[in-house]
Amino acid sequence: MHQRAISPLAIEALLAYGRGEHDHRGGTIVYFDKTARRRLERDRLDRTLEHCLDAYAVVASTGEIITVGHRDRRIRRH
Repeated sequence: MHQRAISPLAIEALLAYGRGEHDHRGGTIVYFDKTARRRLERDRLDRTLEHCLDAYAVVASTGEIITVGHRDRRIRRH
């Protein structure tokens, strides 16, 4: 998280507000979609997390965070 400049606050918001998509490898990719961004805006957290709105986290089925990063392309949903 530190190397990618993603704060613990951003990860907490991501897990609370983000949308999850299965990665077909046993994990779930959690990211901010349009609905999540609107909810952040409604709760007035969008200004503090402005630089992390393109962040994602890969979460294992046990709830453990595997990795985090910034998206540079769309997440495929099937």
